[in-house]
Parts: sequence; structure tokens; C-alpha cells
Amino acid sequence: MEKNTTYKDISLKKYNSWKVGGVAEKLYICADKHLLSEGINLKRLTPPFTFIGLGSNLLIRDGGVKGTVIIMHGGLTEINIENNYFYAEAGVSCSKLAKFIARNSFVYSAFLAGIPGTIGGALAMNAGCYGYETWDFVENVLVINDQGKQFKRDKNEYITQYRKVTNKENVNEYFLAAWMQFPRGIKEEAEKDIRLLLKQRKEAQPLNWPTAGSTFRNPPNHFAAKLIEECGLKGFTIGGAQISKKHANFIINLGNASAFDIEELIGYTRKKVLDLTKIFLETEIKIIGEY
Repeated sequence: MEKNTTYKDISLKKYNSWKVGGVAEKLYICADKHLLSEGINLKRLTPPFTFIGLGSNLLIRDGGVKGTVIIMHGGLTEINIENNYFYAEAGVSCSKLAKFIARNSFVYSAFLAGIPGTIGGALAMNAGCYGYETWDFVENVLVINDQGKQFKRDKNEYITQYRKVTNKENVNEYFLAAWMQFPRGIKEEAEKDIRLLLKQRKEAQPLNWPTAGSTFRNPPNHFAAKLIEECGLKGFTIGGAQISKKHANFIINLGNASAFDIEELIGYTRKKVLDLTKIFLETEIKIIGEY
């Protein structure tokens, strides 16, 4: 598909890591911020807008998505360093940014390598792992609103929480890029940290199956995976969706799962854990689209 072009009724299965879901009413692959602004401003792209990076933290329902789905990965991929600030557009994968930071002799970026998504998604949900979160290192962001206007905003304009980011003025905007700052360090040590983290991730997670990463948030003072496992749900299956036998906080697509199967399994897991432990599991993934 050509970039900066609008398509109609396109299956979204290839645009999310679970490989499920219906069609996009309109689909636009963004490779230029200014053309995106123009398309929104001139109403060639019609709301509601849904921005997708790698679709790695996303469940798209089988009924598809109304409005315009805007694909960032493969398009907005500029990445550079200037005055010790790292600039990365929303379509840059977190892993690529982590390696770029380490290669330039800055440290603490390894956690980004463990996030299976793009910078845009990481900004939207304050993604994190291994003790760090995205907004720990953000200084400024570039956003776009529903009228196609772009703004550079300061970190202080946002309330950042565990897997949640809110604009203090409650305005509806979407992330296009970020300026981030990391401490200087030793290149070889920074690159070693990334290799170790990726090794741990490969050993612990079912990366050879279609999955969306961690399904549930960790409740205070608990680990979601441990709670699910203690409830005897490892390997439990509904349709083509299964709770991973390797890591209980991952739901995998065995090959023929529907989005409905996955959502049913999420609901069943949540109810079982609540019944047995009195702990309510909140989803870490975002669920969009029509039934």
C-alpha cells in the first residue's frame, strides 16, 4: 500500500499483533506529519480518528472500526539526537529507539527494548517494564488535534500514571513525536543491558505466538500473571484463544482465534480471579471497534 493514501474497507488483521479484527472504514498510512494535518483539515480524513502503531497493545473487535484508522508505523520514522535530546516520531519502534540511544553512549534505555510497540503507543499509555516508564524520560511531545493543528507540549501539561496519560486540560490530541532525555554512560554497558533484557524477555514470554503483550495490569502489591496462574488458568482456552502456558498474563492466538474469543477469555479470566482472590484485574490492552 502507498503511504499518505486513503483506502476503504481494509482488514485490520495485519495491523495488530493478535492478528484479529474487522475492517477499517477508512485507512491512512501516515508518512508525513504535514500531509496528515492537511488531510484532517481538508476533511479528506474523517473522524473519529484511531491511531495505530504496531498494534501490539490492542484488541480490534470483529465488527471493525468506524472513521479513519491512521497507521503510524512504517511512516513516521524519523529519529535523531540534538543537544542531548533524542527526537523520535510516533512510528519509531521502541526497540529501535532503545538501540539508537545506547549506540550514542546514553544509558537506561534498555526498558524500551522490552516494549513491543512504537513510541506513539508508549506515550499514550506510559508503557514501561523492568522498573522504568516512558514518561520518566520525556521532556516534550508533538501532538495533533481533530482539526489537524499541531502543538509542541511540555511534560508538565500531562498527568502521568501507571499505564495512563491524561492532558491536564482534557483536550483530545494524538501523539506524533517526543523529545526524550537520558543520562550519559558507557556504550558497551548500555548495549549489554539491552541484550540481557531481550534474552530475559525471550525466555519468559510466548513471543512465537500472535499476542498483544501483557493483557492485565499488575494490581497493587500483586502480579497479574501469578494471580491467573494460582487460579489454575494457564492453558485455558476459549475458541482459538488461549492463556499462554509459558506466561499467564499473555493471551495467544492459536491460529484461528476471533477477537470475540479473546475478549471472552479476558472476561472469563477476570471473573475467575475476582471470584477466587477478590482482586479485580484491569486490562492493560486497549479494546476498540464494533462488536
